[in-house]
Amino acid sequence: MFASINSLGLLGLNAYPVYVEIEASKGIPSFDIVGLADAAIKESRERIRSAFRCCGINFPQQRVLVNLAPADVKKTGSVHDLAIAVALLRVMGIADDARLSKAAFIGEVSLSGEIRCLQGVLPMVIKAMEQGLEQVYVPAENLREASVVEGVSCYGVNSIGELVFHLTGKAQIVPAAPYKPGRPDYFGSLDFADVKGQMAAKKALETAAAGGHNVIMVGSPGSGKSMLAKRMPSILPAMTFEESIETTNIHSVAGHIDKNEPLITTRPFRAPHHTVSAAGLAGGGSIPKPGEISLAHNGLLFLDELPEFSRSALEILRQPLEDRVVTISRVSGSITYPSSFMLIGAMNPCPCGYYGHPTRKCICSQKQVTNYLNRISGPLLDRFDIHIEALPVEYSEISSKEKEESSAAIRARVQKARDIQTERYRGTGISCNALITPDMLNKVCILAPGAQKLMSAVFDKLGMSGRAYEKIMKVSRTIADMDGCGTISEEHISLAIQYRSLDRKYWMGQ
Repeated sequence: MFASINSLGLLGLNAYPVYVEIEASKGIPSFDIVGLADAAIKESRERIRSAFRCCGINFPQQRVLVNLAPADVKKTGSVHDLAIAVALLRVMGIADDARLSKAAFIGEVSLSGEIRCLQGVLPMVIKAMEQGLEQVYVPAENLREASVVEGVSCYGVNSIGELVFHLTGKAQIVPAAPYKPGRPDYFGSLDFADVKGQMAAKKALETAAAGGHNVIMVGSPGSGKSMLAKRMPSILPAMTFEESIETTNIHSVAGHIDKNEPLITTRPFRAPHHTVSAAGLAGGGSIPKPGEISLAHNGLLFLDELPEFSRSALEILRQPLEDRVVTISRVSGSITYPSSFMLIGAMNPCPCGYYGHPTRKCICSQKQVTNYLNRISGPLLDRFDIHIEALPVEYSEISSKEKEESSAAIRARVQKARDIQTERYRGTGISCNALITPDMLNKVCILAPGAQKLMSAVFDKLGMSGRAYEKIMKVSRTIADMDGCGTISEEHISLAIQYRSLDRKYWMGQ
């Protein structure tokens, strides 16, 4: 007897259909799996045998051959266990064929017959919906994640026994209602109202949040760099539904999904320790998983103590910052993960931290200062749109009883500016000013005559690179959006130039 059951596989973020074909015939009892299956899939034979015994199902005493089609695509993991088990139930006459033709099954079968949760369920269910399937059976623990996708009925399965009762009509499993996320919490316990002083730095970070710009902060220890960066999530603009799905897909593949709140509705904030490896940032493994720069997709990546990161880890950031994707190549093939993120770096100006401090003396030699600053290469420094100097906070500021502006007030302005950008770039695939393409730069960054003259003079005087020019134009566009201006004025371009001047103070003077 022959039967075919739908399943789904996953390679990186790309789900693909898998057809579990099974043939049972007379002969010496055996159970073989073909179709370029890895060791984990081969071992599913023993898991399914044990599960059937525990559920009181007699395993067929026939020659059973399972093929995972397409046979030229390598299959990995335990995701196909449930589909293979259902295929066996089909050839044994237990399951109704009409019920299964428009259904897909994914899940790992345990020895006791329980169905265990998986990683990457969301992209697989999205693929099932795109394939025109009407039902998807997933582990019960993954049900809320699967129900994020509308247009397909999702069933949560606890065990093989429960599924048999459902397929035979003895006890129906009720499909999950579509998941509706609650109201996102943007603020939590960290608020800009807690930060005393640093008005210039706050304004620069507000600009960065509004336009999605990369920021580097330089300042002495205790000046508030980390405190400011950790409060950035509270002022980032709201995610669109498409951004939420993209981000959730990546976190699903990485196994970082909250089973109760599976849809990510607030922008990710990732802050890896400076000992992280290049593979930890970019992603890796024999079956490559997303790294920190992909987990920060549509959100923010914060690198504290920037010069303490290894040279290889820092330099690996350069291409993703430009291309907004990261490609990991292995013998088995290449996997591309999206990595469109804001980068915030924080660093001291020297090993002791007090180079250029107004009151404390730096104990580092000039060579030590130079070597420390040069850990940040010129090409990487050039990719930061905004440079901020975090100055020491004065006593009058830190002891003040006056309330600082809250994150909610700042975020309202940020959202207003981002809404302007959303409308401007509708239908172009661009979400913010930081992503303006070179061919659109002159169309959207229209300079007033005074601004044009100032930019021309500064470009020649400072010997700017083409990338620096683009960054200044993009930041000035954001500043103008925050003022509600269609044309970039001299004041806007002047402030954007100031945000690019810190490298002249520290790096050019070495």
